[in-house]
Amino acid sequence: MKKQGSKPNILVVNDDGITAPGIKNLIDVMKELGNVVVVAPDGPQSGMGHAITIGKPLRFDRVDLYPDVEMYKCSGTPVDCVKLAVNKIFKGKKPDLCVSGINHGLNNSINVIYSGTMSAAVEGAIEGIPSIGFSLDDFSQQADFSHCKKFIKSIALQVLEHGLPQATLLNVNFPNGSGLKGIKICRQANAKWAEEFDERKDPYERPYYWLTGVFQNYDKGEDTDVWALENGFVSVVPVQFDLTAHHAIPVLNTWTFDVEGMEQKSESKINRHITPGGSSLG
Repeated sequence: MKKQGSKPNILVVNDDGITAPGIKNLIDVMKELGNVVVVAPDGPQSGMGHAITIGKPLRFDRVDLYPDVEMYKCSGTPVDCVKLAVNKIFKGKKPDLCVSGINHGLNNSINVIYSGTMSAAVEGAIEGIPSIGFSLDDFSQQADFSHCKKFIKSIALQVLEHGLPQATLLNVNFPNGSGLKGIKICRQANAKWAEEFDERKDPYERPYYWLTGVFQNYDKGEDTDVWALENGFVSVVPVQFDLTAHHAIPVLNTWTFDVEGMEQKSESKINRHITPGGSSLG
């Protein structure tokens, strides 16, 4: 893929699959901004996180679903899609922007950890590409994405113009419905799923389990993504893939790791259990 004129090259990926309505809407916006290449899973890959395919071959085929768009379907995960795009299509010459989505369902708060949508964007950022993940609070295949498009375009233009801080990407989430109040730059809320496993029986009376749960917000701050979405704003959270808990390093440096002392204590304990004849007293 070569940059044509002054237009930026934009990689579009997702986790809902190449035929999902969300990615079509994202493609429509990106076509207004630059040259679009799409690499997406050949079927749904939600909740895959940052999984990659190891131990079996990847399939990677050209498809023609939308006019004037270079598109490929991939048998692997969302992260596989980004890796293949960088290595096999762009051949190491990075695109100017990587966008992932639009996901059917929110990826706010702790959901970012599990999300295939966001992991694809994270992989783009790892490759040094300015990257954004987009998600809408609507799981329906008939979801209306129209109210998202002007915000997607505005955010993407800002990233193309200014770039992003090193090792940083954006997690963008949209409430369902029109009448959005604007954009809020937020932090990730302290919230999680209180999970349950619904036990059921198959026709042979063997148990199987279906994951269910309730989303619980423990964070009452008005600067979080959960608050923004509940109050009609588009949430934008800067995300980093450096998982180091930097604030914990000074605490750990106060610990004493007496490795030699531990070995001596362990040897002494073993010796107490050995008889003069050399047999162990089990």
